[in-house]
Amino acid sequence: MPPPSAGGDTTSAWQVFWIFLRLGLTSFGGPVAHLGYFRDELVQRRQWLTERSYADLVALCQFLPGPASSQVGMALGLMRAGMPGALAAWLGFTLPSALVLALFGVGLAGGYAMLPAGAMHGLKVVAVAVVAQAVWGMARSLCVGRARVTLMALACCGVLLVPGVVGQVGAMLAAGAAGWWLFGRGRAA
Repeated sequence: MPPPSAGGDTTSAWQVFWIFLRLGLTSFGGPVAHLGYFRDELVQRRQWLTERSYADLVALCQFLPGPASSQVGMALGLMRAGMPGALAAWLGFTLPSALVLALFGVGLAGGYAMLPAGAMHGLKVVAVAVVAQAVWGMARSLCVGRARVTLMALACCGVLLVPGVVGQVGAMLAAGAAGWWLFGRGRAA
């Protein structure tokens, strides 16, 4: 029997599959955009979990190897319908795009131009817009207050000024220490 949701409802693995299949067939962009789509559909629209719980889940999945959006999707499926729900979420969301990429790869390996150069450029522009919209939507709800916005801006500047792993890890450590000093230290953030 599936675990109960926050609202007391239960969700079957089939329901999870159909929800994630619709998302998998209509979500365009990379993992950051996918996280935005999940937030819109499953946090705001369906209210499967709170903003805070979703932010915690995303943060956890960012530390695991592999694409965070697939991990978040499987975790959401697991929370709603147990292990069958996790598999259903993966099958519905991740498998369709993996199959499309495999078909594109086979076509390119066979020497076929899958899309004209102009169409490919247009898709890249749309992808940038979709990712920007997802980041903006999550930032408005997760990065509130002058201190958090300042930390975010400084971390972005640090990553841009020191490219590569050193800049990324340095920004995480500095932001974590500053966040602990500003918001932690024995009180709830």
